Amino acid sequence: MESIYDFIIVGGGPSGCAVASWLAKFRSKPSVLLLEAGNKNDDHNLRVDGKRWTILLNKDLNWWYKATTQEHCGNREIRLPGGRGLGGGSAINFAIYTVGCRDDYDEWARIVGDGTFRWEHMQTRLKNLESFNGVPPSGIDKKYAAPKAADHGTSGPLKVGYTKECVEDLPEILDCFEQAGYPLNPDHNSGNPIGISVAISSCQSGVRSTAADLITPAPDNLTVATHSLVQRLIIEGKKAIGVESNGNKYFASKEVILCAGALSSPRILMHSGIGPVKQLKEYQIPIIHANEAVGQNMRDHLCVPIIHSRKEPAVPSASFYGDDKAMEAALQQWKKDGTGPWAKYGAQSGIGFFKLNNIAKTKEFQDLPADEQRFILRNTVPHYEVLTHFPAHWLDPAVQTMNYSSLVTWYFNSQSRGEITLQSADPDIPLKFNPRYLSSPFDRRVAVESLRAVLRFTEHESYAKNTAALLSGPKSDSEEDILAFWSEKVIASLHMTGTARMGKPGDSNVVVDNDFRVMGVEGLRVADLSVLPILPCAHVQAAAYITGITCAEKLAKEYGLE
Repeated sequence: MESIYDFIIVGGGPSGCAVASWLAKFRSKPSVLLLEAGNKNDDHNLRVDGKRWTILLNKDLNWWYKATTQEHCGNREIRLPGGRGLGGGSAINFAIYTVGCRDDYDEWARIVGDGTFRWEHMQTRLKNLESFNGVPPSGIDKKYAAPKAADHGTSGPLKVGYTKECVEDLPEILDCFEQAGYPLNPDHNSGNPIGISVAISSCQSGVRSTAADLITPAPDNLTVATHSLVQRLIIEGKKAIGVESNGNKYFASKEVILCAGALSSPRILMHSGIGPVKQLKEYQIPIIHANEAVGQNMRDHLCVPIIHSRKEPAVPSASFYGDDKAMEAALQQWKKDGTGPWAKYGAQSGIGFFKLNNIAKTKEFQDLPADEQRFILRNTVPHYEVLTHFPAHWLDPAVQTMNYSSLVTWYFNSQSRGEITLQSADPDIPLKFNPRYLSSPFDRRVAVESLRAVLRFTEHESYAKNTAALLSGPKSDSEEDILAFWSEKVIASLHMTGTARMGKPGDSNVVVDNDFRVMGVEGLRVADLSVLPILPCAHVQAAAYITGITCAEKLAKEYGLE
């Protein structure tokens, strides 16, 4: 089968759906084809807000890649999640919707020499993307949730915001942070995330919102094809003119845009002859354009949970999670109108972004390049994150009671750089992933200091007065014990970036230019998290969406689509 479209987009995650949606709605109505490897993912029962944590375990929706043995993670082969099906990662992530800090985007603009990526422009795209419910849950003080209308959109296709009601002890836990001396923040999505807030989620009225919402219903000029894994590009000379998918050929009269994600876009590039010479020769792939940066610069966020059992009376969620009949009844109520316990328990967390006051005094920091040092010390750049009310019993077998409290710690500004490489001439075989987690001395220092900070918080009287025992955590606050705990319990995120890095022509380790064009090949762009020259200090789905939107805007300007 052969078909011709103006634009072909590969990948139905946040970036791909954003490119497709924005292109299709321009005035000139170009014909757009969106190819997704997975299924339609249109089962409404997969949108239950409070069950968002378990969707990750659905093998039909997660590629569940596996990393190579990681030296600093107990020589384990860490699982790497990857969204499969329409919605991509937005359908299986934890639905925490954080846009990052303004300094993330200003740094992106500086690196690539293009003001398009500055915060003021990216925030406009974020506002066009979202339909924000800014009414805090009942019982929440405005010091933790008081977003300004000027910082949010109300008519976009992605529904984000707060729950109508929250788990009963959330206000108490937030107050613990205030009493322990942490800064407060009424809106972590204002461009300055520093402080403890009520978390904003990509959910509304009990229902998860995913990238599929951007293309539902699809306009007449947008064709969406699922179960369409792309093996390679069709290239004539040095120009991409289409793609091959499961024996079918699709042609683009204007451009092909890869949005398969940081773990998959490099696979398509390499199997099309665009990538490192040695690898291409090893697997006898004809070289179209040599680029040693394809698959390099992989970055990711890592996290670990600290879990304590709590004194009686039990935490409010314990009786719910411990009662199968109550959970089933709640599911039936949710199916009826989107309300009830599944719109409350597991649906609303507290989130804090914080700085490490003494990090600049450490040798590991002082050994970093000057540009990295300057960035890390900017006002809005956090060094770690804490997420409350993580339902750890679903993911950690160490939790044998429902009466517990869980705090998840992420560290930011990772300096570890991994790579993904070919391991087969078969394009249906995933690449080999070596993220080199915790290989940087700076990463290990921030991992230690951030977890120490969280341990100190758990020892503060306001929190510790209700603690019964430590269920999962380091044996002590020594560097050795903390690193051992990270090594044993570390969880990879859906936050991989950099494997088709954007930069200025002539820069090293660059695959695409500031207009998302693959250098050395015409008619081909990459517009997903793989191009990011930064690792945002955030859960990255928002960055993925506006990466796609920015690319669509550039295409519209170049082709006169507006």
